Amino acid sequence: MKVIIANCLFHVLVIIFILFLARLPHSFSTTEAVEPILTRLDSKRSSPFVQESAAKAVLGRLLPTHLHSFHFQIVSKDVCGGQSCFLIENYYGSNEDRPEIIIKGSTAVEIVSGLHWYIKYFCGAHVSWDKTGGMQIASVPKPGSLPLVKDGGVLIQRPVPWNYYQNVVTSSYSYVWWDWERWEKEIDWMALQGINLPLAFTGQEAIWQKVFMGFNISMEDLNDFFGGPAFLAWARMGNLHGWGGPLSKNWLNQQLVLQKKILSRMLELGMTPVLPSFSGNVPAALKTIFPSANITRLGDWNTVDGDPRWCCTYLLNPSDPLFVEIGEAFIQQQIKEYGDVTDIYNCDTFNENSPPTNDPTYISSLGAALYKAMSKGDKDAVWLMQGWLFYSDSHFWKPPQMKALLHSVPQGKMIVLDLFADVKPIWEVSSQFYGTPYIWCLLHNFGGNIEMYGTLDAISSGPIDAHISKNSTMVGVGMCMEGIEQNPVVYELMSEMAFRKEKVQVLEWLKTYTRRRYGKSIQQIEDAWEILYHTVYNCTDGIADHNTDFIVKFPDWDPSTDSGSQTSKLDNMHMLPTVTGSRRFLFQETSWDLPQAHLWYSNQEVVKALKLFLAAGNGLAGSLTYRYDLVDLTRQALSKLANQVYLDAVNAFRRKDVKALNDHSQKFIQLIKDIDILLAADDNFLLGTWLESAKMLAENPSEMRQYEWNARTQVTMWYDTTTTNQSKLHDYANKFWSGLLKEYYLPRAASYFSHLSKSLRKNESFKLVEWRKEWVSFSNKWQSGVEQYPVKAKGDFVVIAKSLFERYFGSS
Repeated sequence: MKVIIANCLFHVLVIIFILFLARLPHSFSTTEAVEPILTRLDSKRSSPFVQESAAKAVLGRLLPTHLHSFHFQIVSKDVCGGQSCFLIENYYGSNEDRPEIIIKGSTAVEIVSGLHWYIKYFCGAHVSWDKTGGMQIASVPKPGSLPLVKDGGVLIQRPVPWNYYQNVVTSSYSYVWWDWERWEKEIDWMALQGINLPLAFTGQEAIWQKVFMGFNISMEDLNDFFGGPAFLAWARMGNLHGWGGPLSKNWLNQQLVLQKKILSRMLELGMTPVLPSFSGNVPAALKTIFPSANITRLGDWNTVDGDPRWCCTYLLNPSDPLFVEIGEAFIQQQIKEYGDVTDIYNCDTFNENSPPTNDPTYISSLGAALYKAMSKGDKDAVWLMQGWLFYSDSHFWKPPQMKALLHSVPQGKMIVLDLFADVKPIWEVSSQFYGTPYIWCLLHNFGGNIEMYGTLDAISSGPIDAHISKNSTMVGVGMCMEGIEQNPVVYELMSEMAFRKEKVQVLEWLKTYTRRRYGKSIQQIEDAWEILYHTVYNCTDGIADHNTDFIVKFPDWDPSTDSGSQTSKLDNMHMLPTVTGSRRFLFQETSWDLPQAHLWYSNQEVVKALKLFLAAGNGLAGSLTYRYDLVDLTRQALSKLANQVYLDAVNAFRRKDVKALNDHSQKFIQLIKDIDILLAADDNFLLGTWLESAKMLAENPSEMRQYEWNARTQVTMWYDTTTTNQSKLHDYANKFWSGLLKEYYLPRAASYFSHLSKSLRKNESFKLVEWRKEWVSFSNKWQSGVEQYPVKAKGDFVVIAKSLFERYFGSS
């Protein structure tokens, strides 16, 4: 009898437990959620022969002397335990010309990742972008002498299926002037880093032209719709129209040809490209052609005075039947041009564009309509969405609204990019995006600014914590920087997290990183990097790091203590709207009325690291990676010093001390001159290369002038001005480039300080509007200029860096 009662009680408890589980929010495992997508995408991949050949071609470009030292082989995921992986083994054979190392992988990306892993951890080599020092491969032994791996080989599995790459604005901040030669290098770099899910946005305007022609939109209408080459990202998002345009037929054709080459190479390497889809952004003419369509004119996005030439774009409501027609036509046109290359499409309709109501039912219907437009064009479509809106517009996207959007499509048909997970992870506060698969992303950079900055501890642990968390729906890692080619240490560590199952001990990892990067072990360098790890690469203040150093983002304000509300004067600096969302972290305050550029560490400590770097100079003077790092570190230390010099000048002005104002302002200006000389000693910090790459794409003088104006404007004023007002986005894409400092930032600072000094000498108020008028006029002329700037380095970087160290830090 007791046994029967016990059994009954056990069954009752089991039922209660099952009922309890049933009441919990349902969360698919990673495998359940995306396995059908992965299986389908695997079926689209190039043949093993094509992928092996593509991987071999990467080897030929990376290590042409070792082309016969490696054997590559595509294997099934069964060899990898059902996951994507690479396997590095010794080759055992009797042929005289036999390879030494076999690398197997489930795709060519895995094979090339395995090659990178091998030359890093067995040969001490290093690969970064050319503009951050390039490769260090001198440490790779000669053919016939490659080191063996342990018996049984080295098997590295991906803990999550995807490694995503790019921000929707990277195409404008970094790739805009690239030709195929540069793109080929980037795709090689992607493969070496294990990237298998890259955004592929190039050339889409040519597709849109063909689609809109089918809806009776003329090329003249599109001239007002498309932005100029350097501003296409924001025209695509519906932030602006016409700015920097129009796009020539040459541009449209050139970019479409380039996109086909990009996609072809991505596919050969086994990558899954992410293509754009229709988000609702339409030309103004569509409203006239379809008067009954539900088309709304959006509000102003960062213009100075609402100029209709580029302000206030039009959005077709996703609930309108025309939305589905256009969305289907766009995806079908891409398939016609490129073939059936992917099922994953990006769409960000609600990025900086909140729905008209927060009613969850309405939001759900909009999401369903957006997905319907995709799935009509591709029945297997998967919606990839940036999750930035949940951070930048968090006052709107509360849990009911988030759930409504995330659950508006079938389970497994949406993937969210947790875009800012390195600083503000959304997965932690949204119950894993309420069961929706997501990718843990590093954002890190804004506007392509040049600033030594990082969160290495968060990178080394964040993806692991997310993956092993309860009910995790994480399906990938990603890098979503707005601009590339800076802080190589950050991106090398982040790329490795695609293959790491455990947290990285960063300090130990940095020791191997420095040996690889410079090709040798030097104690001073290791000690310097330990300081950098605890300072510039250990930002924990939660502030989105947009370089606001006063040299490159000069405060536009009246520093007088008696000239009105200081709050109103600083609003422009603190509350400046930015290109990709509601980031408001441009300046900190050291007192109630003084701006302070972002500083999260002791500059004195960084100066100690610089001293150690300089001490190692004799043994590394020929290293391009050392050159880049020494120049960048010296620039960083001097720029932070200049911030304090600027504040000293402002305080002298407030004390009405003319001599002190002149002394400090002259020191600030001298710092700009000296940093410009420093940067000129490295090819990677030159304005000239940016401008020349823009002009190289032009096919006639008119295009050359337009492209150069686009290139100059993006890195300076960015957007429109009036005679007495700078652009609201001025200096958003600021750059520490030689040429830009001397010819743009220096005249600005000199003019400003001259006006301050004049006001003290004449005992009158500072005339801010007069200075703005003078500066805007100068900037407009510079943006339209055609003067040439050097494209080759000049000067001995070690000698220059040592001289500047002695001048500014020697006494300390």
